Amino acid sequence: MGEDLPGPLAPTSYKGEYRMALYEHTVMSRQDISAQQAEALNDTIKGLIEAGGGTVAKIEYWGLRNLTYRVKKNRKAHYSLLAVDCPPAAMAEVERQLSINEDVLRWLTVRVEELDLELSPLLARRERERERERERTPRDDAAAEATF
Repeated sequence: MGEDLPGPLAPTSYKGEYRMALYEHTVMSRQDISAQQAEALNDTIKGLIEAGGGTVAKIEYWGLRNLTYRVKKNRKAHYSLLAVDCPPAAMAEVERQLSINEDVLRWLTVRVEELDLELSPLLARRERERERERERTPRDDAAAEATF
């Protein structure tokens, strides 16, 4: 009876303690707010999750990106991705708070089997581009200008 049962919410002891669920949580916020305000929103979400007994393993701010179609009269939105390990009740509270917040356009919470802590493809591409820029030398720039 004291053994762990399979499944993410299986009791782990006689007292009925439960394992926490793993989530990927994406948030889109209004284009009118600044990047600092979008980061502050991420910190608020992190605080709610930690108050609920969970942890945030990763926060990625993807920046201001174009939307495919208008959402609440906005053509752009600030995107953020959070990798979260928390009880379902804590995630429900985060979603409740986001539904009240005027700055949030949309959010999506997906329950996952394991958290992906590597850089997302979007940020990995940006990092590769930065590395290429760092590798370029001033001589390469001068040679390219001389050919024109």
